[in-house]
Amino acid sequence: MTNWSAPFRGGLTSVGEPLNAKITIPGSKSATNRALILAAIAKTPSRLRKPLSSRDADLMVKGLQSLGCEIDEIKTEQGFDYQITPQKLSGPTQIDVGNAGTVMRFLPPIASLATGLVHFDGDARSHERPLEPVIKALEQLGASIEHGNKYRLPLTINGSGEIKGGEVEVDASASSQFISALMLLGSATKNGLTIRNIGKSLPSMPHIEMTIQMLRQFGATVEVNENSWKVISGDLLGQDLTIEPDLSNAAPFMAAAMICGGTVEILDWPKSTSQPGDQLRDIFAKMGARVEQSKESLKISGSGKISGIDIDLHDVGELTPSIAAVATLASSPSTLRGIAHLRLHETDRLAALANEINNLGGDVTEGPGELLIKPAKLVASQIFKSYEDHRMATAGAIIGLAVKDLIVENIETTKKTLPDFPGMWQEMLNGK
Repeated sequence: MTNWSAPFRGGLTSVGEPLNAKITIPGSKSATNRALILAAIAKTPSRLRKPLSSRDADLMVKGLQSLGCEIDEIKTEQGFDYQITPQKLSGPTQIDVGNAGTVMRFLPPIASLATGLVHFDGDARSHERPLEPVIKALEQLGASIEHGNKYRLPLTINGSGEIKGGEVEVDASASSQFISALMLLGSATKNGLTIRNIGKSLPSMPHIEMTIQMLRQFGATVEVNENSWKVISGDLLGQDLTIEPDLSNAAPFMAAAMICGGTVEILDWPKSTSQPGDQLRDIFAKMGARVEQSKESLKISGSGKISGIDIDLHDVGELTPSIAAVATLASSPSTLRGIAHLRLHETDRLAALANEINNLGGDVTEGPGELLIKPAKLVASQIFKSYEDHRMATAGAIIGLAVKDLIVENIETTKKTLPDFPGMWQEMLNGK
């Protein structure tokens, strides 16, 4: 674990020069891992351009390779591409999911298509994260799974080589990934698959839209009804696909412009996308940023003032840590609502944010599914804990711009979705 001295910039008191930087954000983890899954079960090869190389994506690649899929890394001028050649999936094998929600939820359905034993395990926190809706759905579909009646990791799938399909009911109120995991399997079942959400709510709807969009890109037929999704059985065709930059990972860099003044330009921001991070444009504009979008990029500039916000983040919960960090430095209160499901992420993000900000002298009140953040003078009196959560670590970096001598615990956890966050952060501050 590497503790990291967060670079101090003085915040809106303008210590140092205003920012003037151009940033290229690595590829989307969500898009990379969905594309890897679909390419692995397609009938023809795929080329994924500008994919993300991070712990989560690397775990997905290794998991698919261990099932027999051929995935080659092709070097390019910009970095690398993945060349994926589908093969018949088989065990026996063991798959490490780390603490990656997409890996622990998307790979077991695909492993049920393999022949033989496939054992899944991961980090200690992965044993606590909910997996029951996916396991129960697969069991309804005839999969043989040993999980000690705990419906959590570790587990072992005894694959028969096929899944017949049909209709399953899933409580997806804890995570939209349960729906996406089963949809990604749907076209490879013999009879197609209908997934019905019986939960009281469904968080992160944009991620389901991303799954539907990518399924259709690979040639699947997806029918969408109220609270249900039907994926028709049929062959997927390999694609030549360029992965969009991960807009959620743009959040801390956008926040830096608001806190320090000046401008940060995010290159290759897509004109149209289903990514939740695209909503940062409107959210940060409401908090005082100046936002300009062109064909080539998105520019965000500090206005000299940060305003609080009252907002429902139910559909874009992953943005909460960065928004909370900015709200902590605002001149008026904020209420972040609709985020109870964040208690089941890499850590309990509501409790973690409240604890760490309050430890700095902040004024955060934690509700069942909301955070109330009031202005307060912050002092780096304690280490900002990351809880092995990449988004907590980047939230600490954001606050550290305005709070001198802040130490962020285990900055290496940012490798989950950003290969070199500290390096990118320093380059931004240096004006590169």
